[in-house]
Amino acid sequence: MDSRLVQNKQVVMKKGDLFEKCFNFNKARELMDLGLYPYFRVIESAQDPVVSLNGRQMIMVGSNNYLGLTNDPRVKEAAKKAIEKYGTGCAGSRFLNGTLEIHVELEEKLARFMRKDAAMVFSTGFQVNLGVISALIGKSDIVIIDKMDHASIIDGCRLSYGEIKKYRHNDMNDLERVLKNCNGKGKLIVVDGVFSMEGDIVDLPGVLRLAREYNARLMVDDAHGIGVLGKTGRGTCEYFGMEDDVDLIMGTYSKSLASIGGFIAGDEHVIHYIKHFARSLIFSASPPPASVAAVSAALDIIDKEPERIQRLQQITTRMLRAFKELGFEVGPSQTPIIPIIVKENEIAFKMAMMLQEEGVFANVAVSPAVPNGKALIRTSYMATHTDEHLDTVLAAFKKVGAALGLI
Repeated sequence: MDSRLVQNKQVVMKKGDLFEKCFNFNKARELMDLGLYPYFRVIESAQDPVVSLNGRQMIMVGSNNYLGLTNDPRVKEAAKKAIEKYGTGCAGSRFLNGTLEIHVELEEKLARFMRKDAAMVFSTGFQVNLGVISALIGKSDIVIIDKMDHASIIDGCRLSYGEIKKYRHNDMNDLERVLKNCNGKGKLIVVDGVFSMEGDIVDLPGVLRLAREYNARLMVDDAHGIGVLGKTGRGTCEYFGMEDDVDLIMGTYSKSLASIGGFIAGDEHVIHYIKHFARSLIFSASPPPASVAAVSAALDIIDKEPERIQRLQQITTRMLRAFKELGFEVGPSQTPIIPIIVKENEIAFKMAMMLQEEGVFANVAVSPAVPNGKALIRTSYMATHTDEHLDTVLAAFKKVGAALGLI
């Protein structure tokens, strides 16, 4: 529906009407009318390096399909076979009737892959953080988070009954300040391994040192690290050689693992406890068979084809260097998430649409996804991007960046 028709619709609001805020929300519609709305764009093809948008082919640099596995024939075949055997859904929660043999098999495979005692799968990555944090943090406990942690971590903290403390992004001095004021309570530090908007990596050695010194447990959300970092793609903990030292590792399937869902891996006793207290697990429908089978197939491919990780690292190095040479501000990124920082929201919206006109699909991030005045174009890359794709992307950014006075 045309946004102007919606805006012009006559609505009589009574005082105290809950929906008043809905009818007064105009920011998105104003962007739509200006042709600058960059969200909910409809893609008509798989998440490959080239996608179809409104019948037009575009190079995708806005996907988290880091290893290019979401359209891999082997992954799709595994999903098809799972549907043929188990159907399309589980019709219940893991806690009751929704645990299939393939769920248990995947948990065992994930535990081996992450080099932990045990793992537990959830229906979404968001639910992992909601369930794990709220299950572990009680009234007398404290959860400590980086100010740039993912929204699911923040919401998991809000659902817990414990005290929430934040420290400045990747600032170990500030983390120590927070820890010094925790008064001997049970403490859980939760950090992103790779921060999803900035693309920088947590100072894991620093966080771990302080966790040990102040008797805190440590959980790493490695949604954007698994399949990306480490010699064999095990993520941030492998990258730093600290797999045995981190208490809990969380991961999602919607990035490198070609599906949807998430998991938590750690000590068997802790996973057993979470299994019986995580409300987002107990009261949510079980992950569907096709998703589970797709993840299992993706894990096998990661083990068999380390060249995908190597290629992704090559692309990351090239694109970081190229954007810097063009004169763009990319922040401290060290990963395939490369932000082009433009600062002003309006410039970010314009830039996304101008890039689209040049045949490049990139994402926009404004507050609250990033701090005020730090609006950015979020680009991310796949192991399956070709050099020709990257050349086209850089040419488009050069043209658009110059037109907007960014370079």
